[in-house]
Amino acid sequence: MSSESSSKNSPIPVPVPFAEALAVLRAAAEETRLRILALLAEGELSVSDLTDILGQSQPRISRHLKLLVESGLIERHREGAWAFFRLREAALGYVEPLIAALERSAPPLSEDRARLDSVRAQRAEAAQSFFARLAPKWDGLRSLHVPEATVEAAVLDVLGDRPIGHVVDLGTGTGKMLGLLAPRATRATGLDSSHAMLSVARANLERLGLSRVDLRQGDIHAPPFGRGGFDLVVLHQVLHYLDDPARALREAARLVAPGGRLLVVDFAPHNLEQLREAQAHRRLGFAAEQVAGWLVQAGLSDVESRDLAPEDGTELPLTVTLWLAHDASAGLAAVDPERAVA
Repeated sequence: MSSESSSKNSPIPVPVPFAEALAVLRAAAEETRLRILALLAEGELSVSDLTDILGQSQPRISRHLKLLVESGLIERHREGAWAFFRLREAALGYVEPLIAALERSAPPLSEDRARLDSVRAQRAEAAQSFFARLAPKWDGLRSLHVPEATVEAAVLDVLGDRPIGHVVDLGTGTGKMLGLLAPRATRATGLDSSHAMLSVARANLERLGLSRVDLRQGDIHAPPFGRGGFDLVVLHQVLHYLDDPARALREAARLVAPGGRLLVVDFAPHNLEQLREAQAHRRLGFAAEQVAGWLVQAGLSDVESRDLAPEDGTELPLTVTLWLAHDASAGLAAVDPERAVA
């Protein structure tokens, strides 16, 4: 997320045991490790990224990263054969004031930032090259339904003014929904099974200044998250690719926090059989009551649906439907100060 949003929503510091504080400060009190922390304050990076930026060997960078992980300042997650590192959320109370106090317009931090910009530019170029090969497929699908801007406006409308909190976008693809919702959220996470698509999402979000979004590789049928961890769970144009959409919704519902919401965006029933072969669609849309039934069976309630049908006189064959479901304990969230958003 943007630096402004990040600082506004940083966790309130709590008293820390002396020994723990000393261990953290010792871990940060080394030139390369402090430079790494300053870089990760800009967003997650891989070992390869840090090697290129800092001009040091991979074994040396890996040793520094291991120490920072062990100190609890950063965390590591795998994305296929890649490993990415980010600041640990619980440690932001330590790291952000430290980084904010550094002179970042002078070497070595100014030089690190310039090389970071170069790494991001290369990453964006590679992502765009990959996506360019997919563009005809995506453009063909977009031409069959109402404009994306109309869908995005409807998403914001159904969510209303209620704070979003921590949002997860399951099957994030190019990060379109994260780009729309992350600026309004306290935290944002995206999950996709494809490393290539996550690379596209990462480049797109960085271009929007949303470098602090957490992107994970994983299976939508077995998301690597704990129960009840998200205030808003989103599945945008995902269900029609799945063999077992009901199972995916059960897993998504498991992630919804007390008082949270689950948003589904997909197609209403249609008869465009060519989408099965041309775009790998497993399902030709869903009836409103079918998805609503799955959501209720998954333990959610108060399911609302909205159709975005083509305007009269157009030849667009697809209707986009939005479903918004609520956790059954929605009333608890209104009085739970721990889940309130400033």
